[in-house]
Amino acid sequence: VFQLYGYCYQDSNDIPDTLTTITELGSPLEMIQLLQTSWEDRFRICLSLVRLLHYLAHSPLGSVTLLDFRPRQFVIVDGELKVTDLDDASIEESSCTSNSDCFMEFPARNFTLPCSVEGRCQNMNEKRNLYNAYRFFFTYLLPHSAPSSLRPLLDKIVNATGNRNKRGNANYFLFHLSPSFNSEFTQKCVKSANTKYRRVPEAFIPDENYRCWPSYHHKGCLLSVFDVNEAIEICDSYSQCKAFVLTNQTTWTGRQLVFFKMASNHIMPDPDKITYVKVTD
Repeated sequence: VFQLYGYCYQDSNDIPDTLTTITELGSPLEMIQLLQTSWEDRFRICLSLVRLLHYLAHSPLGSVTLLDFRPRQFVIVDGELKVTDLDDASIEESSCTSNSDCFMEFPARNFTLPCSVEGRCQNMNEKRNLYNAYRFFFTYLLPHSAPSSLRPLLDKIVNATGNRNKRGNANYFLFHLSPSFNSEFTQKCVKSANTKYRRVPEAFIPDENYRCWPSYHHKGCLLSVFDVNEAIEICDSYSQCKAFVLTNQTTWTGRQLVFFKMASNHIMPDPDKITYVKVTD
């Protein structure tokens, strides 16, 4: 949830009963732009959404549902998703006399939840939030260009979110999403390639850029890697790649950012970088 820094209540003849709030600043959520970012950044957004869902399901007020759960109600703050509009938040679980009263209707799928002995639809608030997260976010951001090692897990998570699965709750997704990502993606193990590279310490190639997708740099090919072996594997997969430069910058997961280059004709000294040049016969 976005942070409230302060507020001011004003009551005067000119402006009666006015409340001004000061909050942190976020960027509007544009789904098309998100789909053009790296999978790692999109995963971070989904992970922050899962943490929000977990908080809403176990808030001090009880289970909270967002009745107007749409992308326009969210912003991006420092790479993470935060909800800004809480006008339509509700803590009331629907009352019922039978299961048929616990009918949830969505554009593509409907659900019927059990009616408890207390006369309340069980976990309706949580299920509504989860399915809206699935249809507006997870189905678009998680599977698209995901690492092959994570695709079986992501398919399982996305399918569980979209189905009436008894395990499909906020606890389930928070438990499976974060540790599996850390073990599978940030510790990727790749085989060393046969191509040989010459290591040039404290060196950088300023030009010789080519574009690739997804890239952290719009005019070049800047990707994240776990180690040098993964950088070699990526460079070997691009026919135009003849060298790459290890930077001292990392992503939010700790993976190192690497520039991939189409030539190595002009190498300049740089104490913070290491260049690897493909050795040709």
